[in-house]
Amino acid sequence: MPISQRLAGHEKDLGGGFLVRRLLPAARRRSVGPFIFFDHFGPAVEVPGVDHDVRPHPHIGLATVTYLFEGAMMHRDSLGTEQLIEPGAINWMTAGRGIVHSERRPPHLMGQRYVNHGLQLWTALPREHEDDEPAFSHTPASAIPQVAAGDARLRVLVGEAFGARSPVPATSATVYLDVTLPAGARWSLPVLAEELAVYLVEGDLQVDDEVLVAGTMAVLQPQPAELQAASGARLVVIGGAPLDGPRHLWWNFVSSRPERIAQASGDWAAQRMGRVPGEAEFIPLPATRYKPPEPLS
Repeated sequence: MPISQRLAGHEKDLGGGFLVRRLLPAARRRSVGPFIFFDHFGPAVEVPGVDHDVRPHPHIGLATVTYLFEGAMMHRDSLGTEQLIEPGAINWMTAGRGIVHSERRPPHLMGQRYVNHGLQLWTALPREHEDDEPAFSHTPASAIPQVAAGDARLRVLVGEAFGARSPVPATSATVYLDVTLPAGARWSLPVLAEELAVYLVEGDLQVDDEVLVAGTMAVLQPQPAELQAASGARLVVIGGAPLDGPRHLWWNFVSSRPERIAQASGDWAAQRMGRVPGEAEFIPLPATRYKPPEPLS
């Protein structure tokens, strides 16, 4: 059987009752390829007067990957970027040595009721790129390759698959696909990467005759998987090459060096990591501060 692990995830409140389902990191699985963080949010109804905005906060050592199925978000960062995030686009923010950003309700939706639904993932940057200059890349929906592969209709969000290559500037071998299977579909998913997982967004799915429930992830063994969707399904496939060494993850910081996380914590506490233009608010460090692991004896 190709499923090596099942991850059910858990709900987490990001503030104001805005719930996400977090699949990675998990106690039994810290990463899949370069992906170290996987949040599925919504479908969430946004109504006037309810504040689900994410105030300015910092990152180091990672790249955030934001993808919407429905809705809209306004991204602003300390580089001066101001980008409306809309369904189908990929927004790749390289934190590198440090970046600060916010995600808020777009101005044109302030008085409207709408639905937000999407995914935010983090990839750990390769060790040689952990301290790169921060950067932001927006790839519009129209630039994402669309491919038909058997019964599947898929979009190659990041990386290369089925003869198509995404223009998103990943820094390591990465696979990220948005796949739609119509009712009655059968699809053979090849071994696209050394580590690979399937997350069922909605619908029904069997993976080699094993039922996968919506909102759960199946980490696959390195062999082809046969997928079936009796009533139709939408899923994402993630994966890539394994990490080039262990990572420390605390709050919004990722690094191969614990002392780097401690340094970033102090920098954010002293507000030395930059500011988002036009923003006065910020998210403070958690009350429970980072404690570096004991050195190996």
